Amino acid sequence: TTVMTMMAFDADDPATDNAALRYNIVRQSPDNPSSKMFYIDAERGDIVTAISPVLLDRETLPTTTYELEIVAKDMAGSEVGLTGTATATITITDKNDHAPEFTHPLFEAYVDEGSTGVVVNLTVDDRDDPATGAWRATYTILNKDLAQSFEIQTNPDNNEGMLSVVKPLNYEARAVHTLLIQVENEDPLVSGVDYGPSSTATVQVTVQDINEGPVFFPDPLTVNRMENIPVGSFVASLNATDPDTFHKQNIRYAVLRDPAGWLSVNPVRGTVNTSASLDRESPYVHDNKYTAVFIATDNGSPPATGTGTLIIYLEDYNDNAPYVVPSVARVCEDAHDLNVAIVGGRDKDLTPNAAPFKIELGKQPGLDKTWKVTRVNSTHSRIMLLHSLKKANYQLPLLITDSGVPPLSNSTEVKVQVCVCKKNKMHCSSAHSHRASLLVLLATLLLTLLLGGVDRHWTYRDECFYHVCGFGS
Repeated sequence: TTVMTMMAFDADDPATDNAALRYNIVRQSPDNPSSKMFYIDAERGDIVTAISPVLLDRETLPTTTYELEIVAKDMAGSEVGLTGTATATITITDKNDHAPEFTHPLFEAYVDEGSTGVVVNLTVDDRDDPATGAWRATYTILNKDLAQSFEIQTNPDNNEGMLSVVKPLNYEARAVHTLLIQVENEDPLVSGVDYGPSSTATVQVTVQDINEGPVFFPDPLTVNRMENIPVGSFVASLNATDPDTFHKQNIRYAVLRDPAGWLSVNPVRGTVNTSASLDRESPYVHDNKYTAVFIATDNGSPPATGTGTLIIYLEDYNDNAPYVVPSVARVCEDAHDLNVAIVGGRDKDLTPNAAPFKIELGKQPGLDKTWKVTRVNSTHSRIMLLHSLKKANYQLPLLITDSGVPPLSNSTEVKVQVCVCKKNKMHCSSAHSHRASLLVLLATLLLTLLLGGVDRHWTYRDECFYHVCGFGS
């Protein structure tokens, strides 16, 4: 095989022997395994290999670099010729002619159940040049059924195979795993070289038993319950099992997180009962769901714990009376349009325990002489004046009722401010509001009796209008 070509130059006339050059190897360093490992063509200067390919083995040679001292002589190499000298450096490069081999046919590893990470380093020998594709190893797990639980990567520093557990192993399901690992090079082997039996190894992984925490099923556990059920009512039954089936261990339950303090659990049976009233409108309830977390502990050594979640979907009970918004309305005293305001009902409960609402005047007598409430839709009603009022603040009593079974009602008041309106500005009274008062009615009646000569029926009715219905200032 031609390795390289030497070329010398002579300034003499190339048409004469003065420039006719001949080449010769005068020294080889080192000179083993043969002192004549290379030959040079005297006329062309081509350096070629001169030993058997078996001897030209990078892995057995004393060095990978050889130096040849080359002499070029003119006068066609005659004794009277002049000479020039140069050094040729030849480096023996690597070919992938050695398959990697495991240092042991069997490797053993021990791993705690439930854990992950590297469990064993697999060592190999490869006589090819380190840090080349002919030396770098790649590993393959031949057991397809175990490929999801294990993986193997190459350590770039020492070419070892790092076998890792990537999916926690269960001692109760399988205590020993036997893997067959194959090692190859990144570069393909040269023709005639094959991967032998030492290119595969067996790895035996023994799973060590660990006390595992109880497991809740299902998790989360979801139930539906009506709010406001009696204290002590049954809510759910927790179910936690111990994965350590080879051990007879007892499980005890406890509350881990109960934000509102509504629940209790039987430590042995796992039954959950109410210890307080369940309130769907509580700030601890989100989207009608109340979430609590429980813990189960076994009596192993050391004890192990597991957690489970209970989600209670709370069904609505009509336990909240509706109310009216807004609470204040303004109207001009000389307005032609006697519409005062549109008021709406609000209810913390859900349908059908909320709308449609019935909004009507309070039960005080005479209100319907000045005020009128008409329904707009299922949630809103319109307040109207039947005649103008003088500038003042008036408290209008209203009664709102929801559609629950049974329905709930709420007596409320809307503050109506009758204001003087000039140039798009409202000047409203800051005085206290007029409202219905039994004491005022009795005082007025007594005054009427003392004065005498006045129609009592007319006076009582007039006082009703004056203080309750909005007449006067």
